[in-house]
Amino acid sequence: MGTWIVGLIVLALAGAALRSIWKDKKAGKTCGSCSGCSGSCCDCKPRK
Repeated sequence: MGTWIVGLIVLALAGAALRSIWKDKKAGKTCGSCSGCSGSCCDCKPRK
């Protein structure tokens, strides 16, 4: 029973991550994890 619960938690976390990526992509963001980076991560453009 415990294995099922852990599996469901892992699936829920993976689903939340995929949903976040999908929403960011739909909003036109190039990288959801970059917040004010200098342009060296995830093909982000540097902030001006």
